[in-house]
Amino acid sequence: MKLLEERIRKDGTVKAGNVLKVDSFLNHQMDIDLFNEMGKEWARLFADRKITKILTVEASGIGIACVVFAKKSQSVNIDGEVYSTKIESFTHKRVYDVIVSKKFLHPEDHILIIDDFLANGCALEGLIDIVNKAGASVEGVGIAVEKGFQK
Repeated sequence: MKLLEERIRKDGTVKAGNVLKVDSFLNHQMDIDLFNEMGKEWARLFADRKITKILTVEASGIGIACVVFAKKSQSVNIDGEVYSTKIESFTHKRVYDVIVSKKFLHPEDHILIIDDFLANGCALEGLIDIVNKAGASVEGVGIAVEKGFQK
C-alpha cells in the first residue's frame, strides 16, 4: 500500500537493533485516516472471504484491528475458560502467555488476523494456534509492516 509506504519513509525511523519506530502514526499516536485506508485495502483483499471476527495481539495492533484481541496477561476481569499460547516479542525480548476468552472465539468463526508488525512470525503463529484451539478457521492475515529485512 503506497500510502503506508510513503508515511513510513516520511515519519518512520529505524532505531538500534533494526527496530522500526512508527509511533507517530501507527501505534502510539494513531492516524485514523491512514487506518481507514488500510481497512479499505484489507476489505478489498479479503472481500471473497467470510470474515466473522478480526483478531490481534493486545497493544499496538489493537488500533488497526479494532475487534477481538489476545491479552498478554490474565486479570480478575477475565472470567471463565481461555485459549492460551506463548508468543515471543521481538521488540520486548520476552515471552508472553497470551489468552483469549473462550466466549469470544467459536468453531463457526472465520477469523482475519490483523497486526501492526511481522518481525519473526511468533505473534502470528501464536494467534493461529489460538484460532486452531478454538476450532475456528483462519481466513487470512493482514500485516501493516513486514520486516522482510530482518532475520
